[in-house]
Amino acid sequence: MIAFRPRLLDCLAGYDRLTFRHDLMAGLTVGIVALPLAMAFAMASGVTPQAGIFTAVVGGLLAALFGGTRLSVTGPTGAFIVILYGIVLKYGVANLMICTMMAGVMLILMGVLRLGQVIRFFPMPLITGFTNGIALLIFLTQLKDFFGLPVAHMPSGFFAVAVTLRQSLPHLDPTTTVVAVVTLAVILFWPRRLNKILPSPFVALVLGTVACTLLHVPLATIGTKFGAIPQGLPKLTVPALDFNHLSDLLAPAFTIALLGAIESLLCAVVADTMTNDKHDANQELMAQGIANLVSPLFGGIPATGAVARTATSISNGGRTPVAAVVHAVVLLLILLIAAPLASYIPLAVLAAILVSVSLKMGDWDVRKAKLFPRRDTAILIVTFVLTVTFDLTVAVEIGLLMAAVFFIQNMARNTGVHLLKPEYAQLFERHSIAGKTVPAGCAAFRIEGALFFGAADTVEQLLHQAPDARVIILQLHRLVLLDTTGLLALDSLNSKLREQGRALILCGAAPEVVQMLVGSRLAADMGESNLQPDLAAALTRAETLLTDGVVWG
Repeated sequence: MIAFRPRLLDCLAGYDRLTFRHDLMAGLTVGIVALPLAMAFAMASGVTPQAGIFTAVVGGLLAALFGGTRLSVTGPTGAFIVILYGIVLKYGVANLMICTMMAGVMLILMGVLRLGQVIRFFPMPLITGFTNGIALLIFLTQLKDFFGLPVAHMPSGFFAVAVTLRQSLPHLDPTTTVVAVVTLAVILFWPRRLNKILPSPFVALVLGTVACTLLHVPLATIGTKFGAIPQGLPKLTVPALDFNHLSDLLAPAFTIALLGAIESLLCAVVADTMTNDKHDANQELMAQGIANLVSPLFGGIPATGAVARTATSISNGGRTPVAAVVHAVVLLLILLIAAPLASYIPLAVLAAILVSVSLKMGDWDVRKAKLFPRRDTAILIVTFVLTVTFDLTVAVEIGLLMAAVFFIQNMARNTGVHLLKPEYAQLFERHSIAGKTVPAGCAAFRIEGALFFGAADTVEQLLHQAPDARVIILQLHRLVLLDTTGLLALDSLNSKLREQGRALILCGAAPEVVQMLVGSRLAADMGESNLQPDLAAALTRAETLLTDGVVWG
């Protein structure tokens, strides 16, 4: 049976005025944040700025009404820019709309076939690699408007972009460059305490536009490139099917669907982490499919869950999907009332906003590579290079293949046949619960098998299985594999327990696992006294913590 139950239905039970007040303020803030981003993402994708607003309104509204998360906000995102720009150059805007609708159907089928959990099989190094690659490509494609380069259209493809930039950078426009640099500085150095009240991208957009208009600075604007943005509701238009290119659109449509699924579910995971909630992955995929199926009918482009806007909603008090609904309504009101003013926005200001997005989008801390296994670092680097130089689909395929090969090698390396020896009876007695007493306020668990990217979320169950335990003991002597994603899951578990005033004790880990725990600084973060050699020592440590009243908090 197809399970279709939007999260909004559960949230409306017991919905009151106070909750609406929180959702209203969060929605207003997110709507203001989304306005410059929606226009900038659309223009960078090779379509008109209003297409981005239409996407945020229609796609954001539908995803909020039918989604499987409580606080995800949907709209156009930077991750799609490079893909969409290439489709527009090769097939045209009309075929982009068809491509988006095909991706919407694919996303709905993913949800219907309950493939939401399959996204867990994408290891974090792979996701980080292609995200960083997309961020770099966004950065490069925005340099044309950032420096006012005399280039009619930026080509698609890393090498073509690099050649164009090398040839045209000596001819940059000083005025455009100054405006862009100042705008970027405003965004990056805007005080955090003011960001909740006045988001930095919106401040930069307003200040840059007003200053350039009043001072009559000769810059290219939305009006000079696209003309005036139409004021009013988007019109329903059914794109004409081009059967000559329909088969050619399957591959880019699948890329859009795959990236949309990954981005949306990652966004849902981030929202869960910030709110201790649990999303319905399959429902979210169906909602994203509906949003992408309908949005092009109103001139929209692909939409997906947006991490930055979701985090903004949560940090500003959002409680339910109503906050995302309000965000869509706010953008619609802006479109109805203030659309003509958008023609004055300088392209350099929007380019600076996108450059800031690319800088914040990627994870550029190279020091992390030293803390994790080399095989995961290799996956990240290869995926990054392939995303930048070739194609996202190729990068994901090669990255997944590398992850599978490394996993098989590692599992094979940790599998063997050993002769039983008399001393084993005494060795394994250390890990048995028989004859031992678990003190009140403590709960003991054991991990069996591999804690890797496909099963890392299993440790999250401990938060709910022992809600009253102040100390959690986790036995690792039957853990056959621990990768970076599993290590991050243990780190997340430790952080959440610490926030709740509880403690985590790990015991019985093999030397290789202990080396990873120490090398990643998790052992130091949780306290090396909470890393014990066996269950008996862990129980003694737990009793000491409970007796002395020294846990966390």
